[in-house]
Amino acid sequence: MRRGIVVTGGAGFIGSHLVRHFCEKGGYDVFVVDRLGTDEKWRNLAKREIAGLVAPEEVFDLLKRERGSIESIIHMGAISSTTETDADLVYRTNVALSLGLLEYAAEEKIRFIYASSAATYGDGMAGFDDDASPSALAQLRPLNVYGWSKHLFDRMVARRQAASAPMPPQCVGLKFFNVYGPNETHKGGMRSVVAQIFPRAHAGETVTLFRSHNPAFPDGGQRRDFIYVKDCANVVGWLFDHPGVSGLFNLGTGESRTFLDLARAVFSSLQRTSNIRYVDTPEAIREKYQYFTEAKMERLRGAGYTAPFTTLEDGVADYVQNYLATEDPYA
Repeated sequence: MRRGIVVTGGAGFIGSHLVRHFCEKGGYDVFVVDRLGTDEKWRNLAKREIAGLVAPEEVFDLLKRERGSIESIIHMGAISSTTETDADLVYRTNVALSLGLLEYAAEEKIRFIYASSAATYGDGMAGFDDDASPSALAQLRPLNVYGWSKHLFDRMVARRQAASAPMPPQCVGLKFFNVYGPNETHKGGMRSVVAQIFPRAHAGETVTLFRSHNPAFPDGGQRRDFIYVKDCANVVGWLFDHPGVSGLFNLGTGESRTFLDLARAVFSSLQRTSNIRYVDTPEAIREKYQYFTEAKMERLRGAGYTAPFTTLEDGVADYVQNYLATEDPYA
């Protein structure tokens, strides 16, 4: 009997790495739900043999057509821009569609793994603990509509669980922290800092980082939990292989690093001397700028995931040397 996996957002950054993982795993028809647009996003899928590609509005038609063969929905599709201001569009895409897929997965007893975000933690004043209880989630205050949409869906899942409502046999939410790696070219201004500063560093030019406007942090000392996209794919693959694991989990490394560390890693991977200057953080985002994120990883570790995470230096070196600096930067 045919076995299928649906990956929404499968032509996107993280989603395309999951498509790669499951295509290489073998034994499954991998269906992608996404829009390719008019840029080079299609290249994220060009090396994969997928079973089909449909637009997001056609996902339920796909599920109906493949009913009985689809075993899992890996839901990565979303409007991920933190600067998007159309709240109605974000709600329809990030919340209403997600809820529909969750309800379908519960009804059909299909496993469901979805993307949440570290943006749900807001300014971090409430910490970065992936406690999925309704009371703990109620304490978080996201800073933008994207973070709010992800947080709202997390709360909907928690409320359903607390009420013993029908749920998928496996339901996992992943709060992705700062992901970087190949296949993010289509993200434009939302690409990782590695991808944004690489062209200038590669050309031997000065790269810019945001100046700190918080006296507690030096220029370049703003800290993030940077995680390599290949590690994200490994975690999702592990969850898929452990269907008894459910819950809401952070997905970072558990160690924050500075943007200066990251920039220096880019120059080091190119065997160049660091050449960095600082510019003011744009006023449009300055008030809501996060100065520190660091995932608490005890819950994922406690669930049984033991593999080490790639260090920032090793991840940046792999990304730069084996992708960005080559003629074919796609994984």
